[in-house]
Amino acid sequence: MTERAPGDDTLPQDREERPLSSDTVGRPTSAHGQVGSLALQGEPEGPTGAPELVVTSPEDLALSYDAGVEPKARSQWAYARLRFFRHKMAVISLFVLIVIGLIAIFAEQVAPYGYDELDLFNTTSPPTLEDKHLFGTDLLGRDYLSRVIFGLRTSLWVALFVAFLSTTIGTTIGSLAGYYGGVVDNLLMRFTDLILTLPGLAVLLTAAALLENRSPLKVGLILAFLFWTGLARIVRGIFLSLREKEYVEAAKASGASNARIILRHILPNTLGPIIVNTTLIIAAAILVEAALSFLGFGIQPPDPALGSLIATGQGEGSELWWLVTFPGLVIVVIALAINFVGDGLRDALDPTQRRVRA
Repeated sequence: MTERAPGDDTLPQDREERPLSSDTVGRPTSAHGQVGSLALQGEPEGPTGAPELVVTSPEDLALSYDAGVEPKARSQWAYARLRFFRHKMAVISLFVLIVIGLIAIFAEQVAPYGYDELDLFNTTSPPTLEDKHLFGTDLLGRDYLSRVIFGLRTSLWVALFVAFLSTTIGTTIGSLAGYYGGVVDNLLMRFTDLILTLPGLAVLLTAAALLENRSPLKVGLILAFLFWTGLARIVRGIFLSLREKEYVEAAKASGASNARIILRHILPNTLGPIIVNTTLIIAAAILVEAALSFLGFGIQPPDPALGSLIATGQGEGSELWWLVTFPGLVIVVIALAINFVGDGLRDALDPTQRRVRA
């Protein structure tokens, strides 16, 4: 059983057996954001490996102050960081994404060959350790590991650009609609509903077909045009709730401008859902960009892309299976890792979340 700090109902002689001091009282790492919680050192560990949480009464806190012990307060972001790092799959996925990102950034230094470098002595070679052809080679003898690394950099760039642009647009429209309401809300939300009614795949294929030079930038702009709508609706709903809070009324009464209230008081309280939605947009953008390139409407050579590599390999049949397998596996790993990170961020940034996921 966890021993509680002595309260008013404890006998005086019992209080003297284990006095509270800076050596016996500490702030637990599993406080879960609850204000006024203490833990005694030497307590049995909880399911997460941290000391079991002991929630004290106001009398216990007063006793700790009398003993010269002051509980150390943590911010919500500190508790969010602690909750995130307890999510094992999210931490592992974050590490995988960091490694993949570094490989993509330093593609020239990591790739054993250039993107279009030929090896005429190893054409259509299956995966082998010989000559560092770990992913095999294509019909022209080009190292497929190097091509996947360069294609990875392009796909990640497009995904991050789409996430940044669509998050900016969605947050701006959602915050303005939710804060001002009335005519502004109706106009912005009806425009959002109009974009939502458009068939996404048909719009993407049509826009891509009309573009003569489908560069990564143009493909990113097309995707961002369709990806901001969901976030706009989420932000609007949060703003509609938060604009009625007391601190917003106090800011208005103090003479704060609307821009200051939006940026300084309300928007910081919506960062949790925005960050989680941004991670999901990154995963979706990678998959959609790969699908467009696979269909021939995405990024075109000489720009490398994972989807175009899969399309090229698919045309060679099942005999050259590695031309499709390895680019596809890279896309799957990235999408899974981003979704696990988003899952961990959702749990970490939710102040009502108490259960720690594996």
